[in-house]
Amino acid sequence: MNTLLTAFSALSDATRFSIVEQLMQDGELPAGDLIEGRGMSGAAISRHLKVLRAAGLVQQRVQGSQRMYSIQTAGLRAIAEWTISKRQFWENSLDRLNDLIERENSWPN
Repeated sequence: MNTLLTAFSALSDATRFSIVEQLMQDGELPAGDLIEGRGMSGAAISRHLKVLRAAGLVQQRVQGSQRMYSIQTAGLRAIAEWTISKRQFWENSLDRLNDLIERENSWPN
C-alpha cells in the first residue's frame, strides 16, 4: 500500500504526470527532451524525475553523457492492478444508482 501511496503522490503533480505521459507515448527519452516545452530549468525537471524514480514510476540509465529515462512498467502495473481490483466496487455502485433511477422513474408524478 505504501508503494501505491508514493506513486499516487508522485503523479499528483501536473509536471510529473505529464512526464510520465510523455514517456508512455514516446518511449525512452533523454532528460533534455523532457525539459522542452515545460518552461522549467534542468534542475527543476531533475527534481521531478528524482521523485518519479523514487516512486518506482520511471527508470534512468546513463548513455554517454546523457541520462535516458523510461517508464518502469512494474510501478504503473501496480497502479493498474489496484484500479482493476476496485472494479467490483464501481460496478456495484453503478448498479445501485441504476436501481435508484429506475425507482424514481416508476414513481407517479
